[in-house]
Amino acid sequence: MTRIIMNGCNGHMGQVISGLVKDDGDAVIVAGADRINNQDNGYPVFNEIGQCDVEADVVIDFSAPDALDGLLDYCIEHQLPVVLCSTGLSEQQLVQIEEASKKTAVLKSANMSLGINTLLKLIQDAAKVLAGAGFDMEVVEKHHRLKKDAPSGTALALADSLNDAMGNAYHYVYDRSQKLEARDGKEIGLSAVRGGTIVGEHDVIFAGPDEVVTFSHTAYSKAVFGKGAVEAAKFMAGKKTGYYHMSDVIDG
Repeated sequence: MTRIIMNGCNGHMGQVISGLVKDDGDAVIVAGADRINNQDNGYPVFNEIGQCDVEADVVIDFSAPDALDGLLDYCIEHQLPVVLCSTGLSEQQLVQIEEASKKTAVLKSANMSLGINTLLKLIQDAAKVLAGAGFDMEVVEKHHRLKKDAPSGTALALADSLNDAMGNAYHYVYDRSQKLEARDGKEIGLSAVRGGTIVGEHDVIFAGPDEVVTFSHTAYSKAVFGKGAVEAAKFMAGKKTGYYHMSDVIDG
């Protein structure tokens, strides 16, 4: 049984994960931490993770970037592996995370969905064949109207996966309105759509002479990200140090 501390337990994703774990026979949330502590979760909740005195095997974090320092300090002090799901982290914070992984186990992913992380691997094989044969590569993503960053972190991860497969020989184009010229064969285009309540859609398009191959992923609810985080927590339990990714979870 994997014992989880849910950091950011009263946020939307914290509540999604709390609901998922209730039906999971292999995991249990033993404590939570959140600045807003105004509801009964069925487990003790602390105003910040540094106050938590409950024994656990792993931490799942769906909080905010400004909570990172306290979270990493706590995990290092208690030798607890952590699954980092918060977005919007700065370059300096990413360096902090890498340094922390030398002292405790850390898993970080741009997207916790098992489907997306499987897609990241599939498109590499496709790129080697199709882009190698001259197909153009484009990434199109769609999200709800409240999402501020564009392109999404997942879209960038997909583009990076394509580029890695091709020896990082490609450059990225985000806005074609200022490029009144024919498409460069060594570019990956990224396009963002914002509207309504779209949870998340990503298309990776390989466009060649007279044929198009498209890989698509659609998230119909945020539960897909929660399920991935719980699986990652089970995988991380018992790990001592190291920097892990969702690809490690998929590979087992």
